[in-house]
Amino acid sequence: MLYLVIERFRAGDPLPVYRRFRDKGRLAPEGLRYVASWVTEDFQRCFQVMECDDFELLTQWMANWQDVVDIVCPLARYSFRGAHAADRPDRRGGPLGRQAPCPRCGT
Repeated sequence: MLYLVIERFRAGDPLPVYRRFRDKGRLAPEGLRYVASWVTEDFQRCFQVMECDDFELLTQWMANWQDVVDIVCPLARYSFRGAHAADRPDRRGGPLGRQAPCPRCGT
């Protein structure tokens, strides 16, 4: 499953993050794969796409960085479920179906 992890650099300072990455690497447990990342132009936030089959791996990775970043709820990309699209009354409106809540925060 893919996860979009939104991070805010503590005190707006990205240097501790980049120093740790330089010294220790990504600190990802085996089974968690880095896909891509983007940093805002003001260096306040980072958006990372990570992939794993076990959410616990993502939790372990986030714990390795919690002292230098505040992690906004990771967003999971769930597989498209065609049956939900069939429930829509038309192409312009109606629900796409229920999405599972975030396993970390329940939203």
